Amino acid sequence: MVKQKIEKMESGNKNEEMEENRSLLVGYVRKSNAGGALKISINSDAFSDCSTYVTSDGQTYVPLVISLNALNRVIEGERAVTTISQMLD
Repeated sequence: MVKQKIEKMESGNKNEEMEENRSLLVGYVRKSNAGGALKISINSDAFSDCSTYVTSDGQTYVPLVISLNALNRVIEGERAVTTISQMLD
């Protein structure tokens, strides 16, 4: 019974983290058919909705996130695709 309560608490914490860490899906990453490259597909409408930042030299960038664990699974062939996202505040 205690184990069930702990599992429920852990599950609740994960849900809270997911709500706090909202993200905007921007695109996908997959391995090329030949296997020698990663193919990155960005949705242009989603990309234009992303927030940006400007560096001191005046260049504008779009900060995006790819999970390293998920990307490694794509590279190793365990997954076909993973997402590219922008974290929202």
